Amino acid sequence: MAERHTALRSMHDVGLAAWFGGSLMGAVGLNAAASQARNPTERSSVASAGWARWTPVNAAAIGAHLVGATGELVTERGRVAAQSGVGTMSAAKTALTLAALGVTGYSRKLGRTIEQAGGAPVDGTTEPSGQTPPHVAAAQRQLRLLQWAVPALTGALVIITALAGEQQKPRQVARGVVGRITGLLRPGR
Repeated sequence: MAERHTALRSMHDVGLAAWFGGSLMGAVGLNAAASQARNPTERSSVASAGWARWTPVNAAAIGAHLVGATGELVTERGRVAAQSGVGTMSAAKTALTLAALGVTGYSRKLGRTIEQAGGAPVDGTTEPSGQTPPHVAAAQRQLRLLQWAVPALTGALVIITALAGEQQKPRQVARGVVGRITGLLRPGR
């Protein structure tokens, strides 16, 4: 196990924190605040403007997280192979990351659909009105769920990152390596 990879860990953690926090703030704060606009044709435009400003920052945060996560995986590959439980945690973390990336990308695509509608009348950022064009209403209905899926997935990544940190404690490493060795020595494996 390498002694220190502060830059990689910082990129991983700060990038993930921004991805999680930005998505949660958007769902709780930005979308709700934009829905308070008096004019129904301004609601989606206000939310779209906020999300469009956040997108480059979010992309940089996600990129930093991915660089940090990949770097950590490469530098810790020996421990991933030698310590029982670390490979499973890494696989789960990778699956969650891919899911979060997919949902984030698809959410942005849906957001662009709403943005390109140019101020369609809506009841709320993710709630169509009777005058909302059908393609915009469909995007809104999907975003109503997906706006919570991104912080849920990235929040799960924060929790798995905490588990990964616990697995790096000396006693956990020793226990995991012994567990891996004894598992390999059992007959029938």
